Amino acid sequence: MTVKIVTDSASDLPPELIKELDITIVPARVIFNNKSYRDGVDISQEEVYHKMVDESIPTTTSQPPPGDFASVYKKLLKEAESIISIQTTSKLSGIYSSALQGKEMVGGGDRIEVVDSLTTTMALGLITLMAARLAKAGESFSRILEETRQSVPHTHAWAYFDTLKYLFQGGRLGKAKTLLGSMLPVKALLVMRDGELHPSGLVRTRARGIERLIENFKKAVDVQEAAVVYSTIPDDAQTIKERLSAVFDRGSIHISRLGSALGVHGGPGMLGLAFREKATDLGQEATITDRLKKHISLPSIHRPKLSFSRL
Repeated sequence: MTVKIVTDSASDLPPELIKELDITIVPARVIFNNKSYRDGVDISQEEVYHKMVDESIPTTTSQPPPGDFASVYKKLLKEAESIISIQTTSKLSGIYSSALQGKEMVGGGDRIEVVDSLTTTMALGLITLMAARLAKAGESFSRILEETRQSVPHTHAWAYFDTLKYLFQGGRLGKAKTLLGSMLPVKALLVMRDGELHPSGLVRTRARGIERLIENFKKAVDVQEAAVVYSTIPDDAQTIKERLSAVFDRGSIHISRLGSALGVHGGPGMLGLAFREKATDLGQEATITDRLKKHISLPSIHRPKLSFSRL
């Protein structure tokens, strides 16, 4: 049975892996001056940062319309028995909803399964890579779907931000915007937990932020695959990869650039770390984000959940 794997451009998967594993990407939208661009198709990361930073053009994002998913699903079902479509967390983005609507438009029934990854950027990418490898190996639809769902709570993401300015410009923060307003000048670490962004700590310098990302990785259990994500400074991403490689020789460590859709919110200087722990051996053991909660000590004013504007 042939299974095709679909995800969205917020997965930030490197082009060579997309091609190698035959993954289909549905692009999100980036909007400048009321003109919509397809992420990674009509606009590059460099163009996005230039417009945001150098030209100070107001920028928003939007999910792909359901018709984009419907078109992809319809095409793939001509050559495959089934499709597993793995999307950015529904708590930050409307992409998951668009994918579900696209499935309804096609009438794919049980031939299409849409999975909420409860994460984004290369954490979503790592889940997708695992599913795509299983599909390429000829595994069954049910096996791939089961493995994908099991990997969701064991795939983790942290991000370091030079500034929270671009998160705030994205809007949709509600009361958190008022509570976190004083944090704009600081350098912050955020963690993805249960599909949403939570404060994980404040640091005085970029170097300390990098150290914290590496420290979190060292606390992980049985890591299978990892990725470093950057927006504008590839040298720092390479440094992190080299340091992670010194303690991790089991699987791959990818370097990926933050795509246009998420780059709007991450802004220049952002660094991210994603990794997937082995789910089958963990049983009921707490995931790393749960284990690290006791190490997070922020004033109560810093605890509200953060949300990107909905893609």
